[in-house]
Amino acid sequence: MRKEAPMEITGPMLERFEEILTPEALAFVAGLHRKFDARRLELLEARQARQAELSAGGTLDFLPETKAVRESEWRVAPPAPGLEDRRVEITGPVDRKMTINALNSGAKVWLADFEDANSPLWENCVSGQLNLREALDRAIDFETGGKSYTLKPDAELATIVVRPRGWHLNEKHALVDGRQVSASLFDFGLYFFHCAARQIAKGKGPYFYLPKMESHLEARLWNDVFVHAQEELGIDHGTIRATVLIETYPAAFEMEEILYELRDHSAGLNAGRWDYLFSVIKKFRTRGREFLLPERNAVTMTAPFMRAYTELLVRSCHKRGAHAIGGMAAFIPSRRDPEVNAVALEKVRADKTRESGDGFDGSWVAHPDLVPICGEVFTSVLGRRPNQLDRLREDVDVSAADLLAVSATPGDITENGLRNNVDVALRYLAAWMGGLGAVAIHNLMEDAATAEISRSQIWQWIHNGIELADTGAVVTKELVEQIIAEELAKIAAEPGYDEALYAQAEALFKEVALDDDFAEFLTLPAYARMP
Repeated sequence: MRKEAPMEITGPMLERFEEILTPEALAFVAGLHRKFDARRLELLEARQARQAELSAGGTLDFLPETKAVRESEWRVAPPAPGLEDRRVEITGPVDRKMTINALNSGAKVWLADFEDANSPLWENCVSGQLNLREALDRAIDFETGGKSYTLKPDAELATIVVRPRGWHLNEKHALVDGRQVSASLFDFGLYFFHCAARQIAKGKGPYFYLPKMESHLEARLWNDVFVHAQEELGIDHGTIRATVLIETYPAAFEMEEILYELRDHSAGLNAGRWDYLFSVIKKFRTRGREFLLPERNAVTMTAPFMRAYTELLVRSCHKRGAHAIGGMAAFIPSRRDPEVNAVALEKVRADKTRESGDGFDGSWVAHPDLVPICGEVFTSVLGRRPNQLDRLREDVDVSAADLLAVSATPGDITENGLRNNVDVALRYLAAWMGGLGAVAIHNLMEDAATAEISRSQIWQWIHNGIELADTGAVVTKELVEQIIAEELAKIAAEPGYDEALYAQAEALFKEVALDDDFAEFLTLPAYARMP
């Protein structure tokens, strides 16, 4: 019998990387790749076919072929240990300091992020795995600026839920049979191999957040990966649990089907609001003004199509016994501006009050200082109950037309909104190319999702000849290029300006915002530029 060739690692073997990139772990990931990558590539081709249909005038609707799933009786597995109470979840990248701060934050769950809040430098991706393993072994600490960071007792720590990169991304430093490995399988496989038994020993389990999926067939692939992985390592079926981010427009029409495909491994759905807005723009970008959104800061969760999306999510989850987790509060508190804080914290409180009132079981924050507010709001509704799965929201009746009612969104497109999109995108892309995936910009935590909104809105405005509400100027490539130059000049005058990184950011931004061809994800050309 021919022995399979081992995985080839082309990235540098930095200090202690050999503890993660062991022959056994790499063989496990290579096995996942050989068994599942062909299906992954077929599903990515199906995305392209669906996009072509939408661009040609098609629409989205609930699937007739899965009507029986929506109308039949079934439930997902009951909540797993450590996931019964999810009233506050904190998100963040897997660097050493964030690992300790997130686990100590008082949140019930930490979304340990290899995706949108992580810049996928090879060093970040492998050292993040090491940080998670060391956290579970209680062997992690961190010192900076005279401060020392150590873990609280296990009983006080958040439950780790890992978000691997999406199906569309590869890990270019890992090759099997000469082909790049799926970044999803790389991130999942290494964590599962090293940490599944560690989590089980602590009375919990290997839990995941699954990003960017566009169909229940993509969820079926993940479920098959889970079944195979558990069998390979001798772990009981159903030990893995996964929460799916409903952050693409097509997935909103397949919520129950996604829960069904993962039902033995399902931990619920999350309203990934920022990527959802990006997906709305992307999917219908060629369809004129019917799917045109106002500037990003004007789009709130009270917009009719966003209300339909979140209410359907709660209804779909609770109908099937699954958790419904709310969206991100991206505000970053400032210790220097109490007035900004007061206004922003009131908005956070109102947002979490709306979610808890709608029936969500918990919600996300981006900063430890927001954990108490989110916890207080949800506790005022939950009391001592761990969740509100008993709120079935049978009053909710959302149609496809409700989900598609983008044109009913109030708000303007102004020069200030255009400049903000340019400014945020440039700052974020420079940081991303420098190795930071979660970046505080103007008191908001920006990640790849919010950068995607910024650049895709500009692309859409250019291709629809939008007139700015305040100046009357038409949004053209020339106008955007002028604003790019002006905003870069402002940034260049600030302390810490890195000319080389901003040159890369400018070139990348012009490619993804101004080219006639629309890049499916800005992270694809960005990653190609990354060493």
